[in-house]
Amino acid sequence: MKKRVYIIYTGGTIGMRPTPEGYAPAPGYLADQIMAMPELASDLMPDVEIQEYDPLLDSANMTPDDWYKIARDIGANYQNYDGFIILHGTDTMAYTASALPFMLQGLNKPIVLTGSQIPLCEVRNDARANIITALTVAANFPIAEVCLCFGNQLLRGCRSVKISADGLDAFASPNLPSLGDIGVDIRIHWDLVLPAPPAGTDLQVHELKQVNVGALPLWPGIPAQVIRNFLQPPLQGLILRAYGVGNGPTNNLDFLAALNEATARGVVIVDCTQCLRGSVHLGDYATGSALAKAGVISGYDMTAEAALAKLSYLFSQHLPVDEIKRLMQTDLRGELTH
Repeated sequence: MKKRVYIIYTGGTIGMRPTPEGYAPAPGYLADQIMAMPELASDLMPDVEIQEYDPLLDSANMTPDDWYKIARDIGANYQNYDGFIILHGTDTMAYTASALPFMLQGLNKPIVLTGSQIPLCEVRNDARANIITALTVAANFPIAEVCLCFGNQLLRGCRSVKISADGLDAFASPNLPSLGDIGVDIRIHWDLVLPAPPAGTDLQVHELKQVNVGALPLWPGIPAQVIRNFLQPPLQGLILRAYGVGNGPTNNLDFLAALNEATARGVVIVDCTQCLRGSVHLGDYATGSALAKAGVISGYDMTAEAALAKLSYLFSQHLPVDEIKRLMQTDLRGELTH
């Protein structure tokens, strides 16, 4: 029996067509193009069903409500398909790929996000290969994870970041090797793939609510008042993009006082590095220890995208602040390494 794959098309470059004003989405256009692909007639390809969102979204317009809609649609169709593909714009694909693992607890089937830098309608494009590879992975490899498939790599979703605005290998997983290499063969690194949940585990779909969390990078000379203003209620949590292994300015006592005031009233501040690679270790330097003394916690090697999604997920569960701090520093979906 042929495998069945459910495709959710949210929008993005992959399905746009040329207009006098430039590329623009068109309802039904991508579905017609995909179903006309001769590769789908092969016995090696799964049967597919395409759900197209209305309206189609530029991924820059994505919100947690849209993530929840995707998660709900996967949950509603979970028993009827062997795998799922989400066709998505590249700008915020890493955010969606980071959020879905926390929303889909007990996942036992592959969910693959992909898109393209060039629309499928163009003669020369990266869309066709990305779609075919994503279909192959979703139908034939029992990976119980949310993945991002782009170019020649299969990445863990909650480890992915966009690294190029116009390159065809637009995504990377800086702190974890790719789950699979896509070349002549598709080679899955099974030692890196998360174990599947026990047989009989039900999929649970959790909502990521519009909680009050944000992200802020440090820069040399950042005024303490900027930090203090940013941390004002109703902010609940902050991803602080610090230097190197988590360092910040220690000679600005007003800056440290602003952090301390916020953490004292229950704001969860998570320190993630601005560097593409590496991990936060707040005890390595005095400039990191000072942040820890102000109540800031380590995000270790989480991407900013994963840290923001995880913080939103934990606040959505209405957990005590101390439990949120503990779980932010605990690996829940393969998003961090101590």
